[in-house]
Amino acid sequence: MKLGFIRHGQTDWNAEGRLQGSSDIPLNEVGRQQARDAVAVLGAGSWDAIVSSPLSRARETAEIIASGLGIELGRSYDELIERDYGQAEGMQDGEWEKLWPNKVGGGIENLDSVVARGLAAIELIAADFPEKNVAVVCHGTIIRYTLSALAGNQFDSILNGSVSLTDNVAGLWMVRSVNGETLGTPLIQ
Repeated sequence: MKLGFIRHGQTDWNAEGRLQGSSDIPLNEVGRQQARDAVAVLGAGSWDAIVSSPLSRARETAEIIASGLGIELGRSYDELIERDYGQAEGMQDGEWEKLWPNKVGGGIENLDSVVARGLAAIELIAADFPEKNVAVVCHGTIIRYTLSALAGNQFDSILNGSVSLTDNVAGLWMVRSVNGETLGTPLIQ
């Protein structure tokens, strides 16, 4: 089984450096093009299904990719929703950093909760699509910290429209690439 994690395309809030979190902000035209570009990276014929977060920016990205790959758009999983940034949502980097350094306080969801949701989503997807290759469209923070937890290695930010690959070999999830960059040695959970 292989999972391809794709971060949704760009939104106006991404372009403005605003925290989106669980706010439902739509894609912009750059984001739609990033979704179309991800189709070529994923490769037609390699994927059995595509699923996403229910937030519109992820869902539309998944719709564009599904159309480009010629596969049906699958269900959405609430577990894939982006980290809830509480009162910081909509703020630009300099603003929230003064109020909630290290993104602690202000109703911001803690990273343990984000990782637990990400790992739960992987298990649900694996149960729903056993032995299938599934493209998963969601959000930067949940991808970053879920893959970091699987690999036991901290990854940098996840780029809009980028593809990160994991596969399951004998019950172990191996992180193969992050942001489209192949890792030298697969990192295993």
